[in-house]
Amino acid sequence: MNPLQTVDPQIFDALRGELHRQQVGLELIAAENYVSEAVLVAQGSVMTNKYAEGYPGKRYYAGCEFVDIAERLAIERAKQIFGAEHANVQPHSGSQANMAVYFAVLKPGDTILALDLAHGGHLSHGAAKSFSGKIFNSESYGVDRDTETLDMDAVRAIARDCRPQMIVTGASAYSRFIDYAAFADIAREVGAYLLADIAHVAGMIAAGLHPSPVPHADFVTATTHKTMRGPRGGIILCSKEYAAKIDSCIFPGIQGGPLMHTVAGKAVALSEALHGGFQEYQRQILDNCQALLGELKRRGYRIVTGGSDNHLFLVDLRDQDITGRLACTLLDDAGITLNQNLIPFDPRSARETSGIRIGTPAVTTRGMKEPQMVQIADWIDQVLRHRDDATLRQRIRADVAELCDAFPIYRNGLMAMLFSELPQQVGA
Repeated sequence: MNPLQTVDPQIFDALRGELHRQQVGLELIAAENYVSEAVLVAQGSVMTNKYAEGYPGKRYYAGCEFVDIAERLAIERAKQIFGAEHANVQPHSGSQANMAVYFAVLKPGDTILALDLAHGGHLSHGAAKSFSGKIFNSESYGVDRDTETLDMDAVRAIARDCRPQMIVTGASAYSRFIDYAAFADIAREVGAYLLADIAHVAGMIAAGLHPSPVPHADFVTATTHKTMRGPRGGIILCSKEYAAKIDSCIFPGIQGGPLMHTVAGKAVALSEALHGGFQEYQRQILDNCQALLGELKRRGYRIVTGGSDNHLFLVDLRDQDITGRLACTLLDDAGITLNQNLIPFDPRSARETSGIRIGTPAVTTRGMKEPQMVQIADWIDQVLRHRDDATLRQRIRADVAELCDAFPIYRNGLMAMLFSELPQQVGA
């Protein structure tokens, strides 16, 4: 019997249920993906037992020779992939990576200028309820009302007015390329540091399919999940000039012992990004995004900015007279998981929203391509147009499960062995 099932059957059942949910449903949350079984093995390994405060070769604990190997591999692979002089792979999350950068070169009360949360920014970029907005003075720029894209002249004007100590570029819900060189030029003009948060687009940058901020920004932060398809965690890239400050701000600044099992998982994911068709995978993410948004546009849905240059897009649902919150609930009932999202200049609150955010990394990991995106768009359209038809949603849920069965995850390896009775034990 599985030891987890013996020790904690409730957690075992929760894990089994979550695996089943992932197996039979379509994951369209732009920030989510499926790690490989190799990453799962690394994260569930004996390295979870090891404390390793410090850095490779400079630990405060003995017995770190093997975790040092894992961290050095992760560091060198990150540097190779992104062309950076220095990499810190210890941050537990993208938000903590951002925190370390702020603390490395700013003092409390300094001004951060970043994309407005309501226009696609991130909480850790100065939002009022985030540590970043509580410790630092937060100013924001937004997108143009007509184009819904960044207006660099407007960003420059705001920067000249507020004279920030740091400018942050990057987003969690912005579908267009970002002009990192233009941001760097503005930062130099006003004497600010430039931080580029590439949490969402890191995989495409790694594959050479998206502009890179590394040559332009003082600091680059990323997550290792999302499009990188690795474990949930963060990394920081910078020049050698800032290496010591960044490392000391992670440890002992804001973290103690790194999660060495996660660092090992990061190393595995970074290795996968260097080999095994990673560029083709990222290209298919982009192709799938274009196919899905194109089909929704054909069916009368308005896409924010008119399209996408990356893995995600926002759908404006005001013409459909439905809130993002309700749309998300109805689609989840049909086996299609995504998230409600504010659109620029949204008249609704963040609890309701006028939009939804859709991303294609996870369905692409399953092996789905353009024909499946057309089918998914049809299901989304049916659910939203016939929102009172619960029978239709259940029929689509069954069809979704059938499609997912043709593109399985974790069906033939370790997870299948651990949860071999999954279909019999867990209902749809």
